[in-house]
Amino acid sequence: MQQAENKDTSPASYRSHQRRTSSRDSERSHALPFWMGSEMPWTNSTEAQWETERRCEDLYLEHDVSTDPLESSIALKRKALKKFMLRGFDSLPSSYLTLDSSHPWLCFWILNGLRVLGEDIPVETAQKTISIIRACQTSTGGFGGGPAQAPHLAGTYAACMALCCVGTEEALSVIDRVGLKSFLFQMRQPSGAFTMCEDGEEDTRAVYCAVAVATLLDIPLSPLFDLAPDWLSDCQTYEGGFGAIPGAEAHGGYTYCSFTALYLLNKPTQCRLDDLCRWLSFRQMRYEGGFQGRTNKLVDSCYTFWQGAVFPLLQQVLKDRPDYTTVPMDSSLFDHTILQQYVLVCCQNVDGGISDKPGKGSDYYHTCYALAGLSIAQHNLFGDNDEIWGPATNRLEEMHPAFNLTIDCFFNARSFFIEN
Repeated sequence: MQQAENKDTSPASYRSHQRRTSSRDSERSHALPFWMGSEMPWTNSTEAQWETERRCEDLYLEHDVSTDPLESSIALKRKALKKFMLRGFDSLPSSYLTLDSSHPWLCFWILNGLRVLGEDIPVETAQKTISIIRACQTSTGGFGGGPAQAPHLAGTYAACMALCCVGTEEALSVIDRVGLKSFLFQMRQPSGAFTMCEDGEEDTRAVYCAVAVATLLDIPLSPLFDLAPDWLSDCQTYEGGFGAIPGAEAHGGYTYCSFTALYLLNKPTQCRLDDLCRWLSFRQMRYEGGFQGRTNKLVDSCYTFWQGAVFPLLQQVLKDRPDYTTVPMDSSLFDHTILQQYVLVCCQNVDGGISDKPGKGSDYYHTCYALAGLSIAQHNLFGDNDEIWGPATNRLEEMHPAFNLTIDCFFNARSFFIEN
């Protein structure tokens, strides 16, 4: 077999090739990627992918991301982000009416965004949060999505994490751990799965929410989760990622929930690690730099966290394997630089928020998870060589990848619940 020619296949080289071959005089003003040859059908999906790449290309060319990372002037808009976050506690646009069952989530997205920026929570905002979360608490110990709403595991997770972001004794004391433990047992199913609420759907989100809350609150994991690892393992697909339930399509959010739950239950090897590593690595978009959530889907900034946060957990597990010699522990399994470039160059909006992709509006969900994922990309959990792209002011607080809390918020809450 003829030896293959050595070529630079780095993301930077790929982008450079794309730009050299593009023609501004062409009808579409952007060269088709090499995998979109003329023989392939032009579909809505390929059109959307092409348009996303074109928008990213325009921004990358405008800001010249080929410069030295430390010399780049692309800055995180901290003041605008802080203003955008705090505005959420004063008033929300009418479009947020659809999130009436997500009061705890809105609190968490905003507060976690402030914490990852290194901002203190204003006293007034902290008191508002405590009042909102307390109103969502039910007699079962679980939390609903709003006042007088039924308890729900997703709302319970968000409520607990929001209170951890506040971090005061008053805030953490809101949680009724005895009642909450009983609520978790009520959601457990004979299969090892958990339902989100009474008579609700069972999926990997529910298991993760329950495991994360129980771990953080120092609630014993056994026998509550004894059967969960087997059920979670059944949710891994032929691709390597995890679906919502056995047989469902692999998805970034469900993969994070599944593997992180296995990690917290000390059963991370109860899945096909090599297949998971391969699937995750293939989700980083080579041109845009960010992650997609599923195969053949568009890039989305929220997966900066949902996909990106799995890597440090996975690498922590892989390093203990005798055959794990491919990637040195001071390195990583994904490209930190182009992920940071995608968030900073392509997703920051003039209103201070972060959008999922260029041309889209910003919201608190994408702002929270893009910032958390940006932090994951900046900090190397296995060494001292953090990789901050752009000015030093871009540095964010280090996040705990298994809980999506800053390290300080996590240990503050963990210490409180262990001592009390």
